This record gives sequence, C-alpha cells and structure tokens, in this order.
Amino acid sequence: MSSLSRELVFLILQFLEEEKFKEAVHRLEKDSGFFFNMRYFEEKVQSGEWEEVEKYLSGFTKVDDNRYSMKIFFEIRKQKYLEALDRQDKAKAVEILVNDLKVFSTFNEELYKEITQLLILGNFRENEQLSKYGDTKTARSIMLIELKKLIEANPLFRDKLAFPTLKSSRLRTLINQSLNWQHQLCKNPRPNPDIKTLFTDHNCTPPNGPLAPTPVNLPVAAVAKPAAYTPLGAHGPFPPTAVAANANVLAGWMANASASSSVQAAVVTASSIPVPQNQGTPGIVDYQSNDHEQLMKRLRPAQSVEEVTYPTQRQQAHWSLEDLPRTVAMTIHQGSTVTSMDFHPSRHTLLLVGSSNGEITLWELMLRERLVSKPFKIWDPPNCSMAFQASFAKDTSVSVSRVTWSPDEKFVGVAFTKHLIHLYAYPASNDLCQNIEIDAHAGGVNDLAFAHPNKQLCLVSCGDDKLIKVWDLTGRKLFNFEGHEAPVYSVCPHHKENIQFIFSTAVDGKIKAWLYDHVGSRVDYDAPGHGCTTMLYSADGSRLFSCGTSKDGDSYLVEWNESEGAIKRTYSGFKKKSVGVVQFDTTQNHFLAAGEDSQIKFWDMDDTTVLTSMDAEGGLSSLPRLRFNKEGNLLGVTTADNGFKILANAVGLRYFRAVEAPSFEALRSPIESAAAKVPGSSVVTNVNSVNCKVERSSPIRPSPILNGADPMSRSMEKPRIVAEDVTDRSKTWQLSEISDAVQCRLVTMPDSNDSSSKVVRLLYTNSGVGVLALGSNGVQRLWKWTRNEQNPSGKATASVVPQHWQPNSGLLMSNDVSGVNLEEAVPCIALSKNDSYVMSACGGKVSLFNMMTFKVMTTFMPPPPASTFLAFHPQDNNIIAIGMEDSTIHIYNVRVDAVKSKLKGHQKRITGLAFSTNLNILVSSGADAQLCVWSIDTWEKRKSITIQIPSGKAPAGDTRVQFHSDQIRLLVVHETQLAIYDVSKMDRTRQWVPQDALPAPISSAAYSCNSQLVYATFCDGNIGVYDADSLRLRCRIAPTVYLSQAALNGQTWYPLVVAAHPLDSNQFAIGLSDGSVKVIEPIESEGKWGTTPPMDNGVPNGRTGSSSTASNHTPDQAQR
Repeated sequence: MSSLSRELVFLILQFLEEEKFKEAVHRLEKDSGFFFNMRYFEEKVQSGEWEEVEKYLSGFTKVDDNRYSMKIFFEIRKQKYLEALDRQDKAKAVEILVNDLKVFSTFNEELYKEITQLLILGNFRENEQLSKYGDTKTARSIMLIELKKLIEANPLFRDKLAFPTLKSSRLRTLINQSLNWQHQLCKNPRPNPDIKTLFTDHNCTPPNGPLAPTPVNLPVAAVAKPAAYTPLGAHGPFPPTAVAANANVLAGWMANASASSSVQAAVVTASSIPVPQNQGTPGIVDYQSNDHEQLMKRLRPAQSVEEVTYPTQRQQAHWSLEDLPRTVAMTIHQGSTVTSMDFHPSRHTLLLVGSSNGEITLWELMLRERLVSKPFKIWDPPNCSMAFQASFAKDTSVSVSRVTWSPDEKFVGVAFTKHLIHLYAYPASNDLCQNIEIDAHAGGVNDLAFAHPNKQLCLVSCGDDKLIKVWDLTGRKLFNFEGHEAPVYSVCPHHKENIQFIFSTAVDGKIKAWLYDHVGSRVDYDAPGHGCTTMLYSADGSRLFSCGTSKDGDSYLVEWNESEGAIKRTYSGFKKKSVGVVQFDTTQNHFLAAGEDSQIKFWDMDDTTVLTSMDAEGGLSSLPRLRFNKEGNLLGVTTADNGFKILANAVGLRYFRAVEAPSFEALRSPIESAAAKVPGSSVVTNVNSVNCKVERSSPIRPSPILNGADPMSRSMEKPRIVAEDVTDRSKTWQLSEISDAVQCRLVTMPDSNDSSSKVVRLLYTNSGVGVLALGSNGVQRLWKWTRNEQNPSGKATASVVPQHWQPNSGLLMSNDVSGVNLEEAVPCIALSKNDSYVMSACGGKVSLFNMMTFKVMTTFMPPPPASTFLAFHPQDNNIIAIGMEDSTIHIYNVRVDAVKSKLKGHQKRITGLAFSTNLNILVSSGADAQLCVWSIDTWEKRKSITIQIPSGKAPAGDTRVQFHSDQIRLLVVHETQLAIYDVSKMDRTRQWVPQDALPAPISSAAYSCNSQLVYATFCDGNIGVYDADSLRLRCRIAPTVYLSQAALNGQTWYPLVVAAHPLDSNQFAIGLSDGSVKVIEPIESEGKWGTTPPMDNGVPNGRTGSSSTASNHTPDQAQR
C-alpha cells in the first residue's frame, strides 16, 4: 500500500471516530494494522473481554511472531486462566489450559506442568509464586503495565502506537477543497452552489436548464495539467493536497512575521513569492514554480468551507522516567574542554567528540577506547585565504565549534572557530580519512549540518560573517544566503514533504528561513529573549523546538507551532540568569533535555514543567553540553574537568555490561518470571548454519537459542497429520518427479550470480523474511522480502522477487581474509536471534557484523588455528562452542574473553556442532567421519563413534549434524549417506546411500522446520525430498528445474548448500557453485513435495532392495 493510501486510512479513522462509529474505528485499526489503539486495548483488558483482546491483537501480531508477541499472549492467557480458577470455574480453567496455554508447553513443558497443578489446589495462591496475587482488578492493572512495555518493545508495533497529528475533520476539509476546485472548473460557476452528492463530480447546471457537460479549456499557466491528478487509489500523490501542503510549509511563519519583516504580512502562501530558476547552480532544483503559484490562487478555500471541530485526542505511547538515561555509566577524561559531541547514527556506542584545542576524537564507549584522535592542522595552506592565514599567524589557537555525522554514516563534518571546515570520510574500518578542507567563512564557523536538497548530500554552514552557505562534498559552494545583520549562530536544515529549507538564527535573536534558491529569506522572526538560539526538530520531524539565552542571561525553551509561526508552549524551570548559552537536545520524540546550573533538566514534550533534574553525581560544566544517541538510551554530557560522562537507561547499560560481564548476555525464557529452568525444547536448524549471538540492546531478554533455531516459533508448528500420510495401498504409489520449472515455484535472488564466489553457507533469517548467503570469498549477501499486496505476510516466498539488501553506505559484509588461502578456508556463520547481528569467519578472525549497517562491530579468535564451525550454548549464550581447524573444540567464554575448555577427540577439522538440552550433551562431527558426544556440564567426552562408510568409499569429507525437533534423533550428513541416529543410545536407526535416480555424492542436507522432511542436494544438481522418519525418497527435483539450458550444457553447476525455511516446512533455499541462490516451493495446487511412500513388507511397491526409496528404509539392526 502506498504511503498516501496509508494516510487515507488514518483520515478515515479520524472521520469514523468523529462520527462516533466506535466499532468501525477499532475494526479498521485491526484490519489495517496501522494504528494500535492502546486506550481501547486497556479498556478491553480491564473489562476482561479476553476474546476481543486477542482478536484485536491478531491484527498486529500472532503468538509465534517473536518473543515479545509470545510473552504478550502468554500473559493474557495466564491471567484468563487464573481468573477462572479464582471463580472456582474448573471446567473453564481446563478449557483455557487445553485450548490456549497448551501451545506454550512445547517450549516450556515444566512451566506448563506447574500451571496444570494449580487445578488441584483449593486456592492457587497456595503456590508460592502466586501468593501475592490480589484481586482481579489489581492483577489486571499489574499485567497491563507489563503488556505495555512488551508492546512498546515489540518491533511489530513500531510506528503504530501514535496517531498522526491532524487538524480536526481533515477528510472533510480535503473534500471541501476538492469541491471548491471542481466548482472553479465549472464553465458557468454559480454563487453558493447547492452540492448534494459526492458520488459524481460537481458541475453547475447552465441557467437555461441541464445540458451535457462542456469540456473546460483553461490556460496552462492557470491550472496544472489534468494528467497530474491521479485517482485516489493510485500510488502517486494527491496533487492538489500535496501542493497545498508544500506551498504552505512556511506560510504560517510568514503570516505572523513581525512588522520589521522583509516579507509582507499580507503574503500568506510561499507559492505567491516569485521564484526564479537557479542561476549557475547545477544539481539543485527549484521546488516552487509559477504554475504552483497560479494553482494555489485557485485552490485557496472559499469562505464557505465548512470547519467542524471534533474531539480527536488519540492515545499516545506510554513513557516513564525509566526511559531516560539517568545512570552514570562512565566518566571519560578528554584532556581538553569538550565543545561538541555527536553519536553515530546506527552504532549507538560510537561517539564523536570535538574539543577546545581543535582535536576531534572517536570513542568506542562499549570498550572505553579512543579509536581515532585527529589534532587540528591545516591540510592545504596554499588554498587558504589570506585573511585566514593572517588570523592564524596572529593567534594559532583553534577550537572545534561543531562535529556531526552525515546521515549516511560515510562522512564526518567538523567546523572550527577560525574560517575552516574539515570533511572526513569514514570508511568501514574505524578510521577517519581526510576528504576536503573548505575555507568557509570570514571569522568563526559557528555551526555545521548535513542536508539533502534534491537528494544531493550537502553541507550547510554559518559564521561570524553573517552568512549561511551550502557546499557540495567537493567543496564547491552552491548557495550563499545573505540577510542577517549579526553573526549567524546556528542552522537547522529540514524538509516538509518535498520542500527543503533551512532555519537560521543569529546572535541578535533573529530567525530566518531559506529555500534553496536565490530569492532571499522567507521569514524574519524574533526568538524569545532576542539572543543566541538553537533550533531542533524532534526525531520524527513533526515538532520544532528552540532553546537559547538572552544577553541578560534569561533562558528560553519553547515549542513552535509551524503552521502559525507562533510559540505553542514555553517550558519553565530555568534559573533567572545564566552566563553563556544553554544547550539542549531531544530524544525518543517525547523528551527534551537542557544543561544549566551544572545540572541536566528533563521535560516531557507535552508538559511545560520540569519532569526531573539531576547533577549526574556532580562535576558537570556550569552549562553542560549534552547529546543523546539515536535510540535515546545513552546521553553524553560535558564535565568541568575537561571530560564527559555517559548516562544510560537500563537498555543502554547492557552495552557496557558486554565488556564487564560479557558480550553475549545469558539468555532466559521470555516466561522468565514463572520458570527458572528451561527444559529441552524443539530445535530445528539448517545443518550448514547454526546458532546466534544475543542482541545486546534487546529490551527484553530473549529465549534460549538452540543451534540457531527459535524453539518457540518453530515448535509451534505441530506435526501435521494429513490424509496423504494414510496411503491407500490399493493404489500404485509413484515417486514424484519434477523436471520442469512449471512444476514448482522458484525465484532466483537478484544480483546473486557470481561464479567467482561459490555459496558455501546459507541460512534464512529467524523471522523468515530474508536469506543470508556466505560466499567462498568471505562476503555475505542478504536478500529481504517486504510486506506488500503481492506478499501480505512479508515472509520469504518463491512467488515474489526479493530485494538485494544493502545499507545506504554501500558497504559489503566482508570477512577479514587477509593472508587467507580462500581455496582451503572453511567458512562458518551464525545469526543472532533477532536478526540484528551475524557472526562469521572465512579462514581468518571471527567478525561480528551489524545486519543493518553491515559494519564490523568486533572481531575475536584470530588464527591459527582458524575457526571452522560456530555454535552457541543453548542455556548460556556467553558460551560459544567453536570448532577449529586443528580438530579441537574451544569452549569460549565471552564474559572473561578466554577459552574455558579445549575438547580433543577428533583427528581432523571440526565440521559440525549440535546441542541437545534434553540429553545435556554436545555432539560434534569432523572431517574424520567421527561423531563425539560431550557432556555440557563437565565437557568430558562421553562417547565416540565412526560413522559407517559404505564399502569402497573413503572416510573423508565433511560430516554435518543436526538434531530433530525431539532433541534425541540426529541427522548425520556425509557425502556417502544420510543417517538417523538415536543419540540416547548412539545407535544408527536409518541410513540412505546414493543410488539409482540419485547416485551422486551428497553435498548438503537439512531437516524441514517441523522435522517431517529432509532436503538433500547432490553434486550432479539433483535435489531429493525425503520422509524424515523413514528416509524414503518422496520427491526428486532435477537440475533442469532451476538451471538454464546454457548452464546445463556448459559448466557443471550444482547446489553446495541447502537451507530450510524456519516457518514453512515445504520451502527451502539452495546456494549454488555459480554463486546464485534460489528459493523453491511446491506449486500451490499441490502444497507439498510428493506423498509418503507406502511400507509393503519393507519394500514399497515390489521394488528391490536396491531402489532409491527402499534400500535403507529398515532399521540397522535388521540390516546387520
């Protein structure tokens, strides 16, 4: 759905609420999934309408979407269950237990048993954990607090908790504007027309009676071309409305300008100002035109436009003081007074600091490490102006006035107190590279910001010379804005829809606004106090604030009403007088913070009184500078002793515990309040890729990750019992043979053909919305599916081509392969449960990548020996099992950055690792065809066996292992066989060897997500789909399905790796030796891969024991 169609839904929601169609409002909220009405949700929870509560929730999330959703549904159903017990309604309690809570038993059977035992108690409060359970109303209120936190933390509810700020009856206004427009187009417009319908376009009937409508011919200059007006449901904009909004971006400011303004007060629309084309300024495009001016004249609402006001207060997201970073996490000595700070846009612990000695420093706060330090120096003295050289010769002291990151994270801008701007490039490594030096202003450069006029990244600067200038990244000046009568103190570039503009403030308190043209200031306004003022928008760009201090020392923090150019509210709480200018910042679209009187003061944006204040354990500057990181969980604030402090909330503190107590925080169940121990749970994973790292900043501690799988989301899918599994033996069973692409659904990942880099590791993201491939060159590539009309679930599908995803920076996720022989390297990979980080290696150090920015967060375990397999301990993600090239297994403790144990038992490199919590063991496999079983408690070896290699075959090649969802059966994959082992006895129960229709060596295999199927790929390009219990072949997919005829006739390409979708048991992906990745599904009419082969005295359909389907279907005991 287009963004404007989405906005139309919000307008309809507003209209329905204004008209009191309450049920329709909430139905549309649920059906669209655009706005989660927390107030309505609270009402239904408080009234105990559980069916409606879950029904409303279902429009936004399902129980198995993620751990937050699971905890939400669990808390609701648990409360419903306890209330039934409290009413002594045991029948209803049993119904809830079986129908609602049973779904959680596969994840935490022990907890489910404990909940069940409550039935036998006379009063469930006899249970120690429930002894403080009060009355129903109180219990619901307590649960609501927890539910709100879960909903706010759940990424599926992001941007859905706040209703857009709209003027009342916005839809009515737009309709009236449309009718006015239609009336303007009438050939014979009548005064005060009587419009009785919206179903057809309005047309004034001629005075002599109704006639057929006459085409209207208007001059081009008078009205935009009709073709520009798209249908309401089109993906393009609604032109009349869009133009009105764009043209009036600064209208309110202009209408309310002071008498001294250079803009006439009577002029109320920006479009009425003539805007000539840019002259001699390539790359920048005007946003207004004479056509727009004429159009706006015709679009101005008539006096008869109806204005109706309805109360439309919407429930906003809930906040608390705990969201504010108020705990001192660290104090850092910079060595010189800190004059400016800016956090990296996505690496939330990376802080850029500018100092009074001209030095800039890049700090990694998580490590408390100074990554880069750049003292001031002139890069290109010959190109500096004579004025600067004279000034510098007289006084060599230079201070940093501003440091700032570019929004695309590629550049760092630095402004100095003498003339210069330095632009650094920020490559993938933690370094700053000189890019361009600009002699920008005569005197000091007081402020610097990045902007995007016409989608071109530029620098905007201001200085003591009373000018604002715009530069491209080569140092070429694009615009020179004159008009201030005093030094310009700050700039604030912004945009509304497609209108780009700049607010500027001068030391005399004048506020001006500029469009990217040569016309001059559009606004001339006075800041409160008539002193130095800084202007900032909230993070979402919807609210404008300013903070400054007058010459008399009075400080002002205000919010502006942009539409009227007037002050909306003034915040209280400042001292009477300040020496200097108060600095401020905004965060989370909800809070303001300012530094004054050696304190930090916080305000709720919607409340003018101080929310709280603090001195951060003392030692702050008298007027401390402060800066939030993008997430609002860290706050940097300057100290009086040439340093700064970092304050954090609970989420921010986890960044630093990663160093003090581990990089990977131990994981517990999301149902952690009720169960301290997590028993074995369903585990499904790809044999070729396992395990994950804990997302450090997750606001809720995630559930255990067993071998890279999500035990809850995957165990929710019960083994299906369908009619096809009960085979009619009177019918002849046939192997399903797929040899043409029309017999299945298939999609090739775009930009994935690179024959120089084979796909050697492949996995789905845990959410099922993407595919991640690791190439033999150490580079990882990511493809994502998006939610749209063709793919409403947003999950991976073969019916829609995904996007080859890369960050704006264009970075690649490349492992460090310096000095590595790639032909001998063994790549390995693991993905964090929340898909935020991926850990991998390719013969070199293990690297941790940010999945959003593709930047390397950290590296560890440098070779030799090289890492060949990664697996996380299922009950403590601070412990990583790392298979090594030298045949050992290192049990690495991230908490202490040390190898806890070194397991020795193999003769060759480690090729597979799999944990079983049911059996409390780790199973390892190696290139020596051995399987070793290790105790998780003591890391002692319990048993070791060699897999049985068919006669005539060498015991060489990789052996992979993967546990069945029951945590007892183990799939063992070798090029010579597929085998199933009962690990409790370490007995092999099934074996299949390549033969008949599938004679080639096996290249890879994996269980389906429900462990009902096994997908196997072969070195001749064939793919086999097997029944997981019997290892009987049920479907063969030929290479002609996914390879072109040219590929079949030329090189021998084949799948090196297969991955099973984490949620859809019939979807899998393959990575090929030609570098391509393909996703394959059965056709919709079939919905599955073949049918289960029948069992007729051990030999299906009379075939001999050498058949592909039957040769190894029987237990090993029978074969022996």
